[in-house]
Amino acid sequence: MTRVSLLFGTSVWLVSGHAEVRQVLSAKEAFSNELTRLQHISPALPDQALGGLGMCDPPLHTRVRQMLAPEFTARGLRRLEPVIRNVVAEQLDIMSAAPQPVDLVRTFAWPVPARTICELLGVPAADLDAFRQLSTRRFDIVAGLDAQLGAVSSAQLRLERLIADERRNPGSGLLGTLVTRGADLDDRTLAGLADGVLTGGLETSAGMITLGTLLLLRDPVARERATDGRTVGALTEELLRHLSVVQVAFPRYALTDVEIGGHRVSKGDVVLCSLLRANRHTGAEAAATMTGTGGARGDRRHVAFGHGAHRCLGAELARMELRIAYQALFERYPRMRLAIDEHEIPFHGLAMVYGLQRLPVDLGLRDS
Repeated sequence: MTRVSLLFGTSVWLVSGHAEVRQVLSAKEAFSNELTRLQHISPALPDQALGGLGMCDPPLHTRVRQMLAPEFTARGLRRLEPVIRNVVAEQLDIMSAAPQPVDLVRTFAWPVPARTICELLGVPAADLDAFRQLSTRRFDIVAGLDAQLGAVSSAQLRLERLIADERRNPGSGLLGTLVTRGADLDDRTLAGLADGVLTGGLETSAGMITLGTLLLLRDPVARERATDGRTVGALTEELLRHLSVVQVAFPRYALTDVEIGGHRVSKGDVVLCSLLRANRHTGAEAAATMTGTGGARGDRRHVAFGHGAHRCLGAELARMELRIAYQALFERYPRMRLAIDEHEIPFHGLAMVYGLQRLPVDLGLRDS
């Protein structure tokens, strides 16, 4: 527990311990996720709720999560598995046909989750590129809060138009489900929920695919685990823990005085939880390195997907995407290697979601 700043009279705490982060994220009665409660910190913050599960409190949060949850269970996602496998295979074919080297970000890491999430939601493929650009902009801290919130607003407006279309003719995707099950909710609220699903499954999964691939290119033993259906699940969990591409959870606003890790957090304080630090704070022998141990399912005690009531609803979808993507990529291209020196790889600068701007790779096709 560290007091990191004082903004406009508000104390801001950074929580980095594994147990302390889990305590904060599970204390839904003590903390609020409503961004509008922080408006006194910055006039750029909206005076209306942005929507999305990550930024709303009960009872709305409870209701909409129950409304969406059946679509994200293992059973509900079963229909998407062949879709993901087909998308992955098509993108691998595109990579093979492209001039070498190829950019893994542009040809694989982004298209796989983007096409999957659009299939899930029922978002037209024509809107895919626009949502991709808006997703990247909203997590770019360098661009500033106004630019980030502008990207959120633009995505919201696009989704409101799609929601309006769905009300007239509901489809079989999640957008159609939202307007059917949430007929009494306004377009803005439903668009906010769809926006949370859309952006939550884009930048994060793309970052995991690229960074995970980079680590596997460094480690031949781990690469073998990726191509084995018995071990790729555990490897994926370890990559999720080790990389923690979502660096910090949504800010929490203290609704009451509460003790966290022996420190008194006062009503009105803002609490930030470092998911990355928490995932390397367990005292495990190799907490700061990738181990890949933990049985067939891997150790799922990490907080890469958050914890508590606001734990990422799409966690099982992300796991499925990553397992399929890693295994298929290294089965198809066992001789794949970096096409540039590692120190030349362009990482994102200040961004809430960690990742790479590009990852040029040589697929090793000439060696086949």
